[in-house]
Amino acid sequence: MDLLAAMRVYLRVVERGSLSAAARDLGMGQPAVSERIAQLERRLQTRLLDRTTRSIRVTDAGQRFHERARLAVEAMDEALALPEHPLRGTLRIAAPHGVGETLVPPLLLAMQEQHAGLTIDLVLNDRFVDPVAEGVDLSLRIGRVGEGGFVARRLGGIARAILASPAYLARHGAPASPEELDKHPFIRIDSLTSDERLTLLDAQGAPLHASIRTAWRTNHWRPLQTALLAGAGIGVLQLPVCADVVRSGALVPVLPAYRLPPRDMHAIYPATRHLPAKTRVFLELLRERLSPLLQD
Repeated sequence: MDLLAAMRVYLRVVERGSLSAAARDLGMGQPAVSERIAQLERRLQTRLLDRTTRSIRVTDAGQRFHERARLAVEAMDEALALPEHPLRGTLRIAAPHGVGETLVPPLLLAMQEQHAGLTIDLVLNDRFVDPVAEGVDLSLRIGRVGEGGFVARRLGGIARAILASPAYLARHGAPASPEELDKHPFIRIDSLTSDERLTLLDAQGAPLHASIRTAWRTNHWRPLQTALLAGAGIGVLQLPVCADVVRSGALVPVLPAYRLPPRDMHAIYPATRHLPAKTRVFLELLRERLSPLLQD
């Protein structure tokens, strides 16, 4: 048995949570994946996965082996990735929807252009992803990150702005002060605020709270932007995500004398003694190309 190859199969099964999904990713038949797992279990003399017809569950022993196997595979990949050779293997990245749909793909394309043997796996969701628990090499997160078995490197602050279409403002007028915001329908992302108040900063950086009147609520930025472009109301978007429509004038700032507090963006990756070369290279790419789009 090729032990390293079997460990790679096992890691993919755990990451994907499915034998069939892992088989598709690896270009193998599902029986071959099942046999590799069975060989590992016989070699280790312990059960790694509890399997049913519908799902798999990682056993306690399987979880411990997963971490050790991941470190072993990463160490081997790093040893083989000599400076003069391109990176290989899979780079698995998690990111929130807005940033992950607009800013991250060009970085991953640049990464793969430099390292054609690298497979990209991009997972988009707006919840916190612990890279250790989720089996990703690196997770981009906006806002608080908490603590865990990971390193959180701050990349910068993502600026946000209150925006509306020129057509909406021509029909309804622009609010002259934060106190007038609740006279307009507000289009918002779920996580913007826990109540009907928006925190703003004045020119001196002093915070104030403005009431809003939610007309649209969504968990994804694209419907929000579409509604704003259609003139349905006023809303908040992350500026790096909507830079093109702001630059074109399709959306314009509302209450430009005030700003929203920026939210920190972090790159989060497992706290290991030897960071895989693929993660180090992508971190450098983030520093070079993403951080300049953020606030200090």
